[in-house]
Amino acid sequence: MTDSIFRASRRALSGPLAVVAVGALLSACSADPAGSASTASDPPPGPSGTVRLYTSVTQDTVDAVLAAYAAVAPDVTVEVFRAPTGELDARIGAELRDGQIGGDVLWGTDPLSVQSYASQDLLEAWTPPEAASVPDEYQTDTFWGTRLLNMLIVHQADMADPPADWDDLTDPAFAAGVGIPDPGFAGSAFAALGYFASDPDAGVDYYQRLADNGAVQVQAVAEVLTGVAEGRFVAGMTLDKSARDAIAQGSPVEIAWPTSGAIAIYSPVAVFADARDQANGQHFANFLLTPEAQAAIASTGWQPIRDDVEGPAIGGDQVSPDWAEVFDRQEEILTEYRAIFGG
Repeated sequence: MTDSIFRASRRALSGPLAVVAVGALLSACSADPAGSASTASDPPPGPSGTVRLYTSVTQDTVDAVLAAYAAVAPDVTVEVFRAPTGELDARIGAELRDGQIGGDVLWGTDPLSVQSYASQDLLEAWTPPEAASVPDEYQTDTFWGTRLLNMLIVHQADMADPPADWDDLTDPAFAAGVGIPDPGFAGSAFAALGYFASDPDAGVDYYQRLADNGAVQVQAVAEVLTGVAEGRFVAGMTLDKSARDAIAQGSPVEIAWPTSGAIAIYSPVAVFADARDQANGQHFANFLLTPEAQAAIASTGWQPIRDDVEGPAIGGDQVSPDWAEVFDRQEEILTEYRAIFGG
């Protein structure tokens, strides 16, 4: 019998497009005494070909998942286009105008951004084999939650009286000292806006109170962290993983898990309806829900969607809007926000 050979290589291209070649040579057969090949004990052939992944997920998480995927699909090449939600939306919009979306799989940061494609019938309806592992509130007919992002408060280290809950950010004690990310650029910020807009005790008026208190809008979640660390802001809104990573690297910031709850945002995966390779797209998308992929996601600091996979410690209560209700109000909510902060 000849030996099977397994190889995996990674090749980065210039610009935002990266190609991961997952595997190459898989050949093994045994000859019977008559000299004919016998494959009765061979496993069925796995997927092969190319998957084109469009994602706004952090690079370290994408890398961890692709490494895990290489072990189960060594003959699949994964081409990755990764960009913030706003830039990803712009690329897909341009491709739609040209008549063809270039991606097979969409792995987004938040359900609102992904729902916008579902509402245009651009996503395939599909039920993954791992569907039972996804809680009902994190699934639809066309997209499925893969991880949870928690929007919380970050503040300067060693503050004498740090903020404890969301309303504290509107207090005069924090006047002109709060940073917030732009919901038109960052999917997690858009989802947080959806939560506040749907909360009868807050509404979009919460952002008006932030603005009246001198809060400053920056583009990305990471800019809030940088602004707090550099002293431009005393506090702001950011994601739990981002804050933990910054603290681990020595950044002079601390986390305040809001007493009323961090905003839990689910990160969905979907398959484009006109994907060039539906079968491979669905294979990769479903892989994200498996214990192996979920462990890879958790290893990079995100809360896995599966409750049978251990993730980072959760620091308090979690809250979410009724996502289905917010889906129908996206443009209205963002327009109201823009009337306050512009953009």
